[in-house]
Amino acid sequence: MPLPELSPVIAHFYSDVIDEGTRLSSSADGRLEMLRTQELLRRFLPVSPARVLDVGGGTGVHARWLVEDGYHVDLVDPIARHIEQAREVCSASLGDARSLAAPDASYDAVHLLGPLYHLPDHADRSQALAEAVRVVRPGGVVAAAAINRYSALFEHTALAHLHTERLQGAISKILDSAVHDGRGGFTIAYFHRAEELAVELRDAGLVDVEVFGIEGPAWSQLKAVEHHPGTSALSESLFQSVLTAARLAEPYPELLAASSHLLAIGRSRA
Repeated sequence: MPLPELSPVIAHFYSDVIDEGTRLSSSADGRLEMLRTQELLRRFLPVSPARVLDVGGGTGVHARWLVEDGYHVDLVDPIARHIEQAREVCSASLGDARSLAAPDASYDAVHLLGPLYHLPDHADRSQALAEAVRVVRPGGVVAAAAINRYSALFEHTALAHLHTERLQGAISKILDSAVHDGRGGFTIAYFHRAEELAVELRDAGLVDVEVFGIEGPAWSQLKAVEHHPGTSALSESLFQSVLTAARLAEPYPELLAASSHLLAIGRSRA
């Protein structure tokens, strides 16, 4: 069966524009996203050596630490360039979140750490989640990441150009529509609210759904310090304080709106 069509804009962005393999290591907020994603997933993952399907797993950045933790990881991604790199880490094949080749109930955990925010149509996101639920075993874990609806507001304030007319117009469109059209510095994307993400997972049949702010409410301070010439160098103390803020914010859902990314975790019905 042919794979669902991938937007040429997304294919070009990940094939020719950005190096996804370095995104989570080349900046302080990227490193924060990586560390927090690891610690959140490790709370819910079954004991290794369980089987994990990394859907939209890119170059294998998360697959690498999962393999090191003793998990059997299979990765699927729609970008050929990513698959070539990911095969150095684990089994990897071309695939689309909306139409997985894996058999029913064949994995202990399924991760969608990228697909949902490149599917602006609700029907496509629902299909991707339905496929994740189909291939995870009863009682298994499904984890899905999303870009927070308000992240661009904080990011472009930190970069000190939100006051420009062009950026105000672009960010206002995202806040109003939840969609980035692929023009500018990023590709086609959908921006979730936390409660919306939780509903999408529950509608897919998952239970015990929890939503976490990955980077927490202070992540944009890291970006501000890194991107402004003449400011003091980013200190380890600042990084650790921002990390601590993310952890302390977890019990307070009102602070989810300030995180850059969201991570929703649920279980399939036993």
